[in-house]
Amino acid sequence: MSSFISGLMRFRRGAWEMLASIMIALGVVMMMQPFALSLFSYSFLVTLIGTMMFIITSHFPE
Repeated sequence: MSSFISGLMRFRRGAWEMLASIMIALGVVMMMQPFALSLFSYSFLVTLIGTMMFIITSHFPE
């Protein structure tokens, strides 16, 4: 866990790509759930932010 936090602080690709992938997956889960309209309302925004983060962090150094 400390290597993950260390990677985030030093702007390393692996940690930020994992965080972006988690955000994309969270947005898709929010989109698929039938219970809360507020989660569905923010699902596209969360997915979009995760996708943009993934595109940006793919240019970070290993």
